[in-house]
Amino acid sequence: QVQLVESGGGLVQPGGSLRLSCAGSGIIFGINTVGWYRQAPGKQRELVAHITSGGSTTYADSVKGRFTISRDNAKNTVDLQMNSLKPEDTAVYYCHAITWRGMDYWGKGTLVTVSS
Repeated sequence: QVQLVESGGGLVQPGGSLRLSCAGSGIIFGINTVGWYRQAPGKQRELVAHITSGGSTTYADSVKGRFTISRDNAKNTVDLQMNSLKPEDTAVYYCHAITWRGMDYWGKGTLVTVSS
């Protein structure tokens, strides 16, 4: 059974930083595409960043230069370092994985609130 478990969300002031982490079980992150989506209140879920099995990364334009995705194959985790956070980054952040067979999996989400 595949499980993705996020951690690291919380409340941070504008301009601050947070690091999200996602631990996977039942799936090998290193041979699949894994990443992060987010959903703000009243908005659709959107891609934040992902990393492929080959190490290629993709970022939403809104987070380029501020967020960095990384993967630790030994720990089977994928992290999202978020710097220079803005109020519009407030959302529930979901870990996501998609296999080469097209099976996709989601974590339950972790809330990030950027507010003074």
